[in-house]
Amino acid sequence: MLKDITIGQYYPANSKIHKLDPRTKIIAAIIFMIALFVVNQFWPYAIIFAIIAAVVKASDIPMKYMMKGLKPLRWILLFTFVINMFCLPGEVLVVGGVKLQLGFLKITDAGLRQAIFMAIRLIYLVVGTSLLTLTTSPIQLTDGIERLLSPFNKIGLPVHELAMMMTIALRFIPTLLDETDKIMKAQMSRGADFESSNLINRAKNLVPLLVPLFVSAFRRADELAMAMEARCYRGGYNRTKMREAVITTADKVAYLLMILFLAGSIASRFIHILV
Repeated sequence: MLKDITIGQYYPANSKIHKLDPRTKIIAAIIFMIALFVVNQFWPYAIIFAIIAAVVKASDIPMKYMMKGLKPLRWILLFTFVINMFCLPGEVLVVGGVKLQLGFLKITDAGLRQAIFMAIRLIYLVVGTSLLTLTTSPIQLTDGIERLLSPFNKIGLPVHELAMMMTIALRFIPTLLDETDKIMKAQMSRGADFESSNLINRAKNLVPLLVPLFVSAFRRADELAMAMEARCYRGGYNRTKMREAVITTADKVAYLLMILFLAGSIASRFIHILV
């Protein structure tokens, strides 16, 4: 399951999406997240699905690889769906003349609608934001965040350090997952059981993973700090770039499409179509 997590990983390719400026992709991810929560009807989500499919196709990332990132979230999706379905007030649904109610548990029309909305939003959110890290290398992501936050330098905000910390955190997600997988396999070879017992026992068996994982994380952090100091890293003051980011025609087209996408998402709240 750990290998199914795609957040923080980079998928090397030579697609049009990979070649976009990192600032463009970061802004696109922010607009995409805003649009997901602006939409309040089902039909716009079908259009958003088509847009996501087109972007994934243009990025040369296999759809199967993208869907693999949803596997670790299946229990969160199920929990969110059930909570919304049963806990929101409204009219009890009637199917075939039978009310969907058992004691205090009841499935309402508003609850079912909200549950479907939240499940779709979470799936789209994971897939959409994963495209950012899958098509942008950690160095490009750092440069993009730093350039977007550069106006805050005037008020004393350590923009470069903040961007570096965010990127290192994303970069080390796959590394820590690989380390966790290795520790689990090492303990399973010594008789540890992480799969066959019930949920509570499996959670207890995960506790011995924390100590070696934390030790490994601190060791890697110390090694990274020493490596940066050995290369005379002194933060972002007077730091130059080997490759200067340039807004190309493709980026300008992407910005125009993003504006249209956000405007269409806002307009969808006022266009009611019976589905």
